[in-house]
Amino acid sequence: MIRGERCSLKPGRVPTKKLLGLCVGVTVGSIAQATDLEAGEAKVAAVCAACHGLNGVSVSDNIPNLAAQRTGYLETQLKALKEGTRRNPIMNAIAAQLSAADIANLAAYFASQPGAAAGTKSALLPNVARTNLTFPENYKATFTRYHTINFPATKQVRYYYANNAALQAAKGDKPLPNGSMFFVEVYSAKLDADKKPLVGSDGFFVPDQLLFYTAMAREAGWGKDIPEMLRNEDWNYAAFSTAKQHRPVNQAECLACHKPLDKTSYTFTLKQLTDVAKSK
Repeated sequence: MIRGERCSLKPGRVPTKKLLGLCVGVTVGSIAQATDLEAGEAKVAAVCAACHGLNGVSVSDNIPNLAAQRTGYLETQLKALKEGTRRNPIMNAIAAQLSAADIANLAAYFASQPGAAAGTKSALLPNVARTNLTFPENYKATFTRYHTINFPATKQVRYYYANNAALQAAKGDKPLPNGSMFFVEVYSAKLDADKKPLVGSDGFFVPDQLLFYTAMAREAGWGKDIPEMLRNEDWNYAAFSTAKQHRPVNQAECLACHKPLDKTSYTFTLKQLTDVAKSK
């Protein structure tokens, strides 16, 4: 959510089906691997159930059921996701952490489950879709604006803010502690007659309309219900409308994107924050 040029969240985007499903492409072959259904069930409970359901019956209409899917297909897709030959932000991050035995066991377990009846949904609520963040009403007065990024692909410009807890930790070259919060204003860029973003004297797009906000913050225990393979310690993510209301966002996309950044407190802009903090 709080990231650099690659972030593409924008109004009206509904990414979940693309990001969570194991349902694209036709492949052949499977991994020769002895399977353990109990081990597969345990791994499903720890990793997959939050989105795909413990029995392979997904938690929403936008996430495919995996129950009764063919073993070879599941193995092949997970292997491709692990190797990166199939691109998928959430599933690449998860599959990269699976062993060959994990893949075989997961595929065998899901294949062993009865297919879901039409319209069936898992009763398991997806913890990754729940966020503890609330809108920081006083951020303009109490946060420090430390960075700006142009997003040419979406014709947006974003302003990055951090609270004092994050600022002081960055100043001391310390990991960002509980109580840290980042907040981003997302604006559309003003366009010229050719529909290209206007650029100001500072080199950044000239802002036009405020579109939405994004945020990330951490407090003790906020990560406890998130599967380990997605967990970013205790960080949570959120998006807010211009009316300061939560926008529907599945945190899984944010968690998977930030997961590799454990050495920089799961943030893309820690260097920029540190530079500003040390200049004060």
